[in-house]
Amino acid sequence: MTATTAPLTRTPAREARRPPARLRAWATRAPLLPALVFLIAVTQLPFVATLVISFFDWNALYPKARRFTGLDNYRQVLTDADLRHSVWTTVLLTAAVVLASLVLGLVLALLLDRRFRGRGIVRTLLIAPFLVVPVAAALLWKHVLYNPEYGLLNGLSHYVGGPQPDWISRTPLLAVEVSLVWQWTPFMMLILLAGLQSRDQQQIEAARVDGAGDWQIFVHLTLPHLRRYLELGVLLGSVYIVQNFDAVFTITSGGLGTANLPYTVYQSFYQAHENGLASAAGVLVVIGSLVIATFALRVVSSLFREEVSRA
Repeated sequence: MTATTAPLTRTPAREARRPPARLRAWATRAPLLPALVFLIAVTQLPFVATLVISFFDWNALYPKARRFTGLDNYRQVLTDADLRHSVWTTVLLTAAVVLASLVLGLVLALLLDRRFRGRGIVRTLLIAPFLVVPVAAALLWKHVLYNPEYGLLNGLSHYVGGPQPDWISRTPLLAVEVSLVWQWTPFMMLILLAGLQSRDQQQIEAARVDGAGDWQIFVHLTLPHLRRYLELGVLLGSVYIVQNFDAVFTITSGGLGTANLPYTVYQSFYQAHENGLASAAGVLVVIGSLVIATFALRVVSSLFREEVSRA
């Protein structure tokens, strides 16, 4: 005879001892609550305070004269000539840096996607500029490269008998853009290199068997595959470059028409002590960054969905 065991059934007493589903859910989320409280305290509360201050005419030199003005600060930000110029400078700076670094990153990614001796060392060296502290990178370009007396660029120009210009005063915005392109090209390269290495190699081999050349494969297979990665690079790069302050402050100190919106916020707050006006400009920067970040998150989620569908 073989002994048979009765199947385990949930008795009413056992069900009564089980904690409610809502309590179990909170128990699993409890370890995350300290991090959530800390995140709210260091990000959301300061933003709420900035939002409240943006509705006041508040000069730090005259604290007793502050008064509620509603949307006047936002109206001034959008109509002031200097602030409009800083917005336009921000747009030019962001567009130039993102597009240039994206093109250079694509070229470098295509080169690193090939197998050659020392590829790991070359990849590490190309990533290095992105790992440099932004202020240190700006100081490197300002003193080591751009300096008209002992800078490397003028040293090379003197060696070949060329001119010795003051690069920062002659082309100030371009000087800032080149330093940022140097720093952000590795970021774009990493994103696009990940996209290149996720291509379907069987499809590429089939195209080669059918007689397609490298240029045809690049135009008809590689670029369509990299579309999402290119969008991601543009969106993430725009989020960071729009908020860039270090290069403008370090290289030109906001002069010669290079003051972008973050630097204008700094001037309004720390130099003019206009807390309300600076807060309004800061809120507009945050709103613009959130809009761009929303599109970036959508692109990232679509990439994840594509990878999951392929798997």
